[in-house]
Amino acid sequence: MSTRETDAIAPPMENGEDSQNPYDNKRYRNYVLFVLTITYAFNFIDRQILVILQESIKQELLLSDSQLGLLTGIAFALFYVVMGIPVARLADRWVRRNIMSIAIGTWSFMTAISGFAQSYTHLLLARIGVGIGESGCSPPAHSMISDIFPKEKRGTALSIYSMGINIGVLFGFLLGGWINQYFGWRTAFIVVGVPGILIALLIQFTVKEPKRGAHDAPSQDQDQPSFGESLKVLWSKKSFRHISIGASCLALIAYAGAIWFAPYMLRNFDIQTGELGTWLALMSGILGGAGTLAGGYLADKKGQQDQRWYVWIPAVSAAMAIPFLCLVYTMDSLYVVLSLFAAPAALATVYMGPCLAMVQGLVNIRMRALASAILFFLINIIGLGVGPVLVGIISDQISADYGTRSVGYAVLSVSLVFSVIAIWQFLAASKHINREMSAIHD
Repeated sequence: MSTRETDAIAPPMENGEDSQNPYDNKRYRNYVLFVLTITYAFNFIDRQILVILQESIKQELLLSDSQLGLLTGIAFALFYVVMGIPVARLADRWVRRNIMSIAIGTWSFMTAISGFAQSYTHLLLARIGVGIGESGCSPPAHSMISDIFPKEKRGTALSIYSMGINIGVLFGFLLGGWINQYFGWRTAFIVVGVPGILIALLIQFTVKEPKRGAHDAPSQDQDQPSFGESLKVLWSKKSFRHISIGASCLALIAYAGAIWFAPYMLRNFDIQTGELGTWLALMSGILGGAGTLAGGYLADKKGQQDQRWYVWIPAVSAAMAIPFLCLVYTMDSLYVVLSLFAAPAALATVYMGPCLAMVQGLVNIRMRALASAILFFLINIIGLGVGPVLVGIISDQISADYGTRSVGYAVLSVSLVFSVIAIWQFLAASKHINREMSAIHD
């Protein structure tokens, strides 16, 4: 076969796994990674746009900070993680591509109808629907990527996929900020929700289901263990426990900062949502994407000699962010604060690629989607579920003393405490990671 024929993007396949591996074609492999990354970007556009819109929603629907924290946090996260477990179990035995196309169609529809909400209850129910739909995105995608790329490239591949977070944040802030300023928050929900239907069709008709375990030892392709057996295996791995807790703490800090930084700036500085959204898009989108990619790339490069780098890198990134967070929430100059926020924005998701690569590598191929779902269960319950609500409650409690600054001090106090816990957990994981990774791959 000619080089030109080999490089051509392979045609779609029928449902199920192909007897041949189309992902030996590098160009097609990269195409599918691109499509999965764009899907994840829409996941975060639809999830994150609420952040830049919440002050406008608060004023129209007359909400408290605690209600906003519930709306942006636990209302989404609880249903996201509860549905994530059965969806992951299904993804470990059914066609993962189909699951993802159904999921993005669901959450995109629920995002669009958020623009028609007439009360807090209506909007709350719509966001619950978004959470249910989005539960079908990452566990199947992580499992597919782990079957597409060999172990030594998974950190980079999963970091590229995780850049969907930053791309989604970029467009969520950018589109949400400007559309809200000129057309209102309802229009913003509709505009970002509708295109997801097209992505669902793209996945269904151009993405092939990867062959499970194509880059792993045949001994790893076992019958799917029961849910109880799977949990027992995961819990027995000390590095998995420490990585999950550490990643959840960093997720809490990232979500608390991402969700509450915009309200903090709008309450304390003379800036409109369009300009603020542009700043946040550039920092969390572009710089954050660079940080996400760098985390996976460095972990793959350094981890070839010592896999402890996969957990050392997240620990170092957490420590580096602390002094910048202290300055961000204590200084009074608008553009100095925005500039300083660039550092924690770039460091916020460095941990994603390394942690996902380790979690995928610690289990056999019929447990990968479930392992990802368990990790995301903890990340979203602790990070997205608890983080925004905790900040909102603290802010309400200290608002009498600190006024509009209360939410900034709440974010800072939460960030400091959970940064220390995260660093401790990643260092603890480093004591076990080499031994437990060797055991699964020998």
